[in-house]
Amino acid sequence: MTGQPLDRSLDRRAFLARAAALATATAAGAAVALPPVATAAGPTTGGRRKNPLDHPDAYVRPRPEALADPTELTIAEAGWLIRAGRLTPEQLVEAYLDRIGAYDGVYQAFNLVLTDAARAAARDAARRPRRGVLHGIPLAIKDNYYTEGVRTTANSFLFADFVPPHDATAVARLKAGGAIVLGKTQMGPLATTRATTPAGVVTTVNAWAPTNPNTDPGGSSTGTATAVAGRMATSGIGTQTGGSITAPSNAQNLTGLKPTMGRVSAAGVIPLTYTRDHPGPLARDAKDAAIMLTAMAGGDPADPRSEGLPDVPDLIEAATPVRRGGRVRLRWNTRVGVLPTFASGTSATALARQAYLAQLAEIPGVTLVDVPLPEGWSQLTGGTFNNVRLPERSEPFMPYLRTDLRAFGVSVTSWLQGALMGGNEFITGQRAKLLLLERVLDELFDACDVVVQTDPVPFDILGLPEIAFPIGATAAGLPIGTILGGLPYAEDRLLSVVAAYQAVTDWHLRRPADPPAALAGARRAPSEAAPRLTAEQVAELTQ
Repeated sequence: MTGQPLDRSLDRRAFLARAAALATATAAGAAVALPPVATAAGPTTGGRRKNPLDHPDAYVRPRPEALADPTELTIAEAGWLIRAGRLTPEQLVEAYLDRIGAYDGVYQAFNLVLTDAARAAARDAARRPRRGVLHGIPLAIKDNYYTEGVRTTANSFLFADFVPPHDATAVARLKAGGAIVLGKTQMGPLATTRATTPAGVVTTVNAWAPTNPNTDPGGSSTGTATAVAGRMATSGIGTQTGGSITAPSNAQNLTGLKPTMGRVSAAGVIPLTYTRDHPGPLARDAKDAAIMLTAMAGGDPADPRSEGLPDVPDLIEAATPVRRGGRVRLRWNTRVGVLPTFASGTSATALARQAYLAQLAEIPGVTLVDVPLPEGWSQLTGGTFNNVRLPERSEPFMPYLRTDLRAFGVSVTSWLQGALMGGNEFITGQRAKLLLLERVLDELFDACDVVVQTDPVPFDILGLPEIAFPIGATAAGLPIGTILGGLPYAEDRLLSVVAAYQAVTDWHLRRPADPPAALAGARRAPSEAAPRLTAEQVAELTQ
């Protein structure tokens, strides 16, 4: 084992001070400088490899069953084949375009497929020197990320014709690493619900239940999740404000990583909430999530939230299972906190959680510990304080709210709710959030290093990192997932735990069956007969 996880040396109080400054910056129009977050060794962890994407641990010899179909390969496996000269970027892109052509009429994961541009990028990648494991890897990009010269709509009436002049920072960094953008994916209108038309007609389906559009595919990053789960992209990126990376990952058997606030620049992402927007990857396993985050992470002058942070640690090494004597063990001894009632009951989810904890406990280096909820947990994580984000998102859009409410489509009610909330409610909510963060850092993490969760709240409220991954399946075959949360910038520890768990289980390797042949074919246009979100569903999804 090398080094120590970043959370061992982090100044937790500095993160709390930064969160307080961020709340102030929100009210002041982002004019307040955010204090740096130091570690015990100083303000940084000592830098990274010259090219972290060419890490020797990033390449994994493909599984025999994956060699027959390039779309089954993980990033690490495809990168191994490309490096060995046994697979070309053109072959990989064509394999994905074939699946998109065959099945996206059913899945409706993409709202724009960049066929010609992807083929051109693949040809270019074949001529250029390799830039690391992402070289020639096709990705799906949520449609709230700016893509230069390519329409970026956030699936809304407001941005229907918007063509950005540059890439979002995260997209630019992935492309700089050699990745290829296959297309833009469907999403919840303005990132507020599951993927629908702006008027609320359901579009993207869960890849595990393509014939039943009522099966929840997750939050607003639905399109990216379905594209990756349906093997129409090797990996993809989404955003999370209230569960939109973790929820679709859990719903579709993916490994989704919501980083710490600021770990990935949000510059060039159409915003929802300044203090809660988190760009991150939706991948097939922990290694791929680590590769994606390695490419995306780091400081960016265009986003003050990303500056003054500890250097990005070696995430790819952290996501590489450690074996001793032929047995998998944790890279770092880790106390896994189990919240009350996490695995109680006899439902399929409860049984999957019980089996997950039992499997985890057998891995050397894991210690399961029962942790109590901090004082005032239910009040501080409830809807009242959770909804203080609504004024944050409404304020920049006030000119549009004053002129044309129809532009906000299905989610207009929640935008109006934010516009009508008083300043005292917003300030009280910010204070409550800081109190909750203090109790989580000082009380919850006093007894553990990572904690199991049943819900993305409150870690996305607090800007803390969390990772979602599969742990089972229902009797009907639908995926069951869970979430682990960590201390600030503890993505390395979270990845290490999930990598070890995935090394001794195979849930993450399971793929949904292809849609029935009778349904495959040309893209279906949403119709009035398609399911539509009800007012109750919209209210639930926007809480």
